[in-house]
Amino acid sequence: MPSADDLILIGILLLALVTVESGGYFLTRVLRGRVPANGLQLSFFRAGHAHAAVLLVLSITILAVISHAALDGFWFWLARTGVPIAAILMPAGFFLSVIGRDPEKPNRLIVLLWLGVASLTAALITAGIGLIAGGVAAL
Repeated sequence: MPSADDLILIGILLLALVTVESGGYFLTRVLRGRVPANGLQLSFFRAGHAHAAVLLVLSITILAVISHAALDGFWFWLARTGVPIAAILMPAGFFLSVIGRDPEKPNRLIVLLWLGVASLTAALITAGIGLIAGGVAAL
């Protein structure tokens, strides 16, 4: 059973999916030519939208089971919040790095994508190991 803190975070993440939905509407406007975008922007907008949705759902999934992990302190915090942090940073990196009129390459804000990748990787490894250890301990 998720803790009260996890239930609150799950609720926040569910509400955040509404922003992904509005981002989907923006993407349909781009695809219909109502918002100008070059090929790079279109690719990055699609990737940002997809990553936002998938990472929010993955965050909810992890929060539903993380209380069973054999983790505490910093490691529990990382396993619990690393994917939601990535769900913010990675899409932000995709969207913000191609802001402007007809960019030819991503700007420096692409670093947000890579910070998100690091957060995602660290959280997944930590959560995975913690859950395996918790499962083994429960045998």
